[in-house]
Order: sequence, then structure tokens, then C-alpha cells
Amino acid sequence: MAADEIRGTSQGTAPVPLSVLDLVTVGAGRTATDALRTSVAISRLAESRGFHRYWVAEHHSMPGVASSSPAVILAHLAAHTDRIRLGSGGVMLPNHAPLVIAEQFGTLEAMAPGRIDLGLGRAPGTDGATAAALRRTDNPHEVADAFPEQLAELTRFLDDDFPDGHPYRRIHAVPGPVQATSPGGVQSPHRPPIWLLGSSGFSARLAGLLGLPFAFAHHFSAQNTIPALDLYRETFKPSEVLAEPYALIGVSALATEDEREARRQVRAAALNMIRLRSGRPGLVPTPEEAEAYAFSPLEQEFADSWNANVIHGTPDEVRAGLDDLQKRTGADELMITANAHTSEVRLRSYELIADAYALPTA
Repeated sequence: MAADEIRGTSQGTAPVPLSVLDLVTVGAGRTATDALRTSVAISRLAESRGFHRYWVAEHHSMPGVASSSPAVILAHLAAHTDRIRLGSGGVMLPNHAPLVIAEQFGTLEAMAPGRIDLGLGRAPGTDGATAAALRRTDNPHEVADAFPEQLAELTRFLDDDFPDGHPYRRIHAVPGPVQATSPGGVQSPHRPPIWLLGSSGFSARLAGLLGLPFAFAHHFSAQNTIPALDLYRETFKPSEVLAEPYALIGVSALATEDEREARRQVRAAALNMIRLRSGRPGLVPTPEEAEAYAFSPLEQEFADSWNANVIHGTPDEVRAGLDDLQKRTGADELMITANAHTSEVRLRSYELIADAYALPTA
């Protein structure tokens, strides 16, 4: 696997490659169909403006997040784009059988050769009860602890290289390498690169030891970003995949022409997060609803803390915030997620950030 399937190239005046993380958010008064149409629009904008990759996250049982099936959404986006890398940010591997993920992403690779990333996480992407329903077990944590073994199994399915005597030796993920060994078989030279995702040190260390690229969820675990990246770099061992560490960070950023409007939008997003954290998940509220909402002192403290890690404001302010974050963390890539009530605000934010960095307009 070539490193250039992992490493991006910065465009315009951006210090590192810029990418997009999509949660397929659904605002109050909008439908999942609206949200998915927005994803297509943002992916096409991202491709035309030189963003390097576009990832979709896996979440479950959250009315305001319509990204429960990343592989399905990525197939849809592949049909509407031509060049941009597409991937999962990420598939929560303990929710799935490794063979199923190998088949899904082998199919995606066949649809969009050389453009697919497979980002993997070990968290459930939801609450404990939903995790139990997904995993058919009353002990989801036990399943998560088996992540390294699941990862090894998935990798062998993708490479079709179980050793002789292994019970899965005669089982093949299709589409996949086995097709090249059949009479007259021809197989694509590409295989989706595996990324490990994390919000703490576990996946950082594992990615380092395996020589894999690493993606850190700065957008909801900012206090752990630098320690996790340091751990990844300290434990990194060169591999066939990478000679040197490569780490991206997910960052929440929203740009608007008017600084006050940016504050209105992120206040609504913070209210949505408060409801989620208190067991009352719903659609992303409107800024008007958030303005009328009486935050308790504890809720206001949470909102202030949450929004302190959301880079928001005018395009120049957002560019300065992203530049500072990249310098502080040494991230090799910034993956931007824009959380707002309406599709128009999200789409415009990516456009303004692209303009602020003078990204190409092909």
C-alpha cells in the first residue's frame, strides 16, 4: 500500500491538508433525506475546493445524526464524486463482524477504486443499551476489549492471507484479493487503508505499534489530544504502510460572515449536546430555540466549556484558530466538522474556510 493513499498534500495557504468529517446532522424541521442531500452537496463542494478526504461517522439511536450506516452513505457519495477520498470516521468495529466490514469496504473499493479509507473505532458510537442491541450481548465492554483481535481478523480478510490451518482459511471477503487467484482473475491493486480512531490513549498506542495512521477526535476530547498524539508518535514503529507517523485530528469549526451568527449557531449545537448527554437526544435545535432556552448554571458551564473547543467566527478568525491548533498539536491533517442547524450554514462554512485558505476552485 502506497503512503500517498494516506498522506495528503496541502492546498492553497493551508498549513496541512484539510478534510471533512460528516455526522449527517438533522435539524429541527428537516428530514434525514434533507441531511443526506446536504452530504452530497458538501462532498461535491469539498472535492471541487481541494479538500483531501470526506469521512462519515457511525452513530446510533440519535435522532439528530443520520449516519448509522456509513457504508451505505459512502456508496451514495461515491456516485456523486470523482476524485475525493471517501471513508469512515469511523466504523465502530465491535458493532460488526469483521467479515461483513471487509465485504462492505471491498465493495466500496470496487465502486471507487483507490479512493476508499477504512477508519475504525472501538467505542459503540451510542449509549450502552443500544450498543447491547447492536452487539447482541449484555456486556459491550467485553466486546470492545477484543478490538485488537477483531482488527487482526479484519486485516486478514482484507488481505486474504489467513495461514494454513486457520478455521477461516477457506473463507474469502468478496470483492477482494481471492478474485485475482481465480482462473482469468484480475484484481485491483488497491486495498482500503486502515486508520485507527480514538479519543484516548488506547488506539493511539495500538496505531503506533502497528505502524498505522491515526485519527484523534479532538472535537469531543480536546483535553486528550496532545497526550494521545505524543503517545502515538513515541510508540510508532515503521511498517509496510507508513515509514513515519501520520496523524489527523477532527476539529469542530464553523465560519460565518458575521461573528454573532457563528455564536448563535454554536449555542444551538451546544444545547443539542446537552440534551444528548442528559439522555434526551433530539434533532439539532434552531438558533432561535437556543436563544429562548433558559440554560441552568450547570448547563451554561457545559455550553461554555464545549464551545471553547469549537473554532467559530469570521473566516479570518476560523483560519487563525485552525492554524494555531495545527501548530500546537503538530497534526499532519485537519478534518473539519461543521455542526449547525441548517444545511445552508454548514455548506457556506466550508466554502468560507476554503476561501480563507485560497483553496483551488476547480
